Amino acid sequence: MNKYFVILVLFSTVVSCKSESKQTTSNQDAVKETISIVDTLPLKLNVNKKWIANVETHKGVSKMDSILSSFKSNSKKDYKVLGDLLSKQTSYIIQNCSMTGEPHDQLHVVLIPMLDEISILREENNEVKAELSITNLEALIKAYFKFFEER
Repeated sequence: MNKYFVILVLFSTVVSCKSESKQTTSNQDAVKETISIVDTLPLKLNVNKKWIANVETHKGVSKMDSILSSFKSNSKKDYKVLGDLLSKQTSYIIQNCSMTGEPHDQLHVVLIPMLDEISILREENNEVKAELSITNLEALIKAYFKFFEER
């Protein structure tokens, strides 16, 4: 079921995002940095600058960061509720996507693994696995802020 959810979300992401011809940049113009916890494409800077994210994406990721901080300071640990709250933010990001080209592609390098980790939180009863997902989400959010800035 987890795989079907991820496939559905990925399909929704691709369909909901506006398409535009991709901007071309040579490998010499971009510096690549791999996120170690992500088994996807390498995340890279835009010629040593951050990618520009639309306001809604930046707002959604900022809210996710805030939700995680609040959760960690709360003594009650309901991972399913946390997963639902984070899922609402990713839905907001996907529904309001206006990014195109290479910035959009780079966002997917961070966003898709976030969706996987959120799925684990929503479905997992094992506290150790849930805490690992939180750690991974924090690293992905940190990577987002390292590689993206608000328009």
